[in-house]
Amino acid sequence: MKNPVVETEWERVAASSFLPWERLRQKSVLVTGGTGLIGSALIGSLVRYSKLHDFGIHVIAFVRDMKRAQHQFKELLEEAAGELILVQGTVEQLPEWDMPVDYIIHGASPTASAYFVEHPVETILTAVLGTRNLLELAREKRVSGFVYLSSMEVYGAHETDVPIYEDSPTGMDPMSVRSSYPQAKLLCENLCASYCSEYKVPAKVIRLAQTFGAGVPVNDTRVFAYFANAVLHGKDIILRTSGESKRAYLDTVDAVTAILTVLLLGQEGEAYNAANPETYCSILEMAHMVADVFGDGKVQVIIQEEESSIFSPPHRLNLQSDKLCGLGWQPITGLTEMYRHMLEAFQYEAS
Repeated sequence: MKNPVVETEWERVAASSFLPWERLRQKSVLVTGGTGLIGSALIGSLVRYSKLHDFGIHVIAFVRDMKRAQHQFKELLEEAAGELILVQGTVEQLPEWDMPVDYIIHGASPTASAYFVEHPVETILTAVLGTRNLLELAREKRVSGFVYLSSMEVYGAHETDVPIYEDSPTGMDPMSVRSSYPQAKLLCENLCASYCSEYKVPAKVIRLAQTFGAGVPVNDTRVFAYFANAVLHGKDIILRTSGESKRAYLDTVDAVTAILTVLLLGQEGEAYNAANPETYCSILEMAHMVADVFGDGKVQVIIQEEESSIFSPPHRLNLQSDKLCGLGWQPITGLTEMYRHMLEAFQYEAS
């Protein structure tokens, strides 16, 4: 059964009246990374809007694992009645493509810090080869829009709370293996700008803050999911770092509407930050908030620091979204509600 909490998220996206939905009527939208958090939220939201308004949007979900995708999208495939198509393959080596494509949202990417450190070569090659292949497909199909999902990590490890805008400097250590992910993202951004300049591919970039909410898998190992699982099971939150790093976050629904805003309204060859500045806090502060609000007085935050190369260096990423807000987008959901939605979805999955 579809998770009703996640379905509510799709409905929230479909109710976003500021988006120029008419541009997607009878169009084909290719989404890579289809079974991931953001990819699946995009797919569900597009299918739901199309069915509600009889828009005939054809959504193509590009996935690595067909069995997983068929299971994950079982009910949605039935609801879509042919308007959701699953295509199996890898972005590093695209299959022959004979379907029309009007828009591409490229989000396929590893997301786990441990993977970046254990497989830095694959992290880089998946990003660069995959993005090059998708840009070539966009060029061949003469798409109306292309958006690459980048990351706030391209700004490196800023040490102060200074607001970060799209033209802020990046600072990464290229000899650090953990830099494989943000360095690859940055190169992919430049590929987008280069394809836009040289081949007139209408490519745009969105730099997403760390995103979560309903739809995060219960077994996700990232810190926000760990905090949620800790309070769900009444266990103490144990931090393996000092928790001093600060960043802004983004709700899943706000991420989807931000991506669609950039896809449909963004300037070609430009990058846009997407974050809710009101969520800006340290990891330690977030841990205490989760324990205090959702822990029923039974959860404590304990610091047990350890050295590990999987952790990004201490940083402060105070992302500002003024440029994106100038297109009509606004973040709606704050940090507490993001956790509330995620925990409600976790509880449904466990029931």
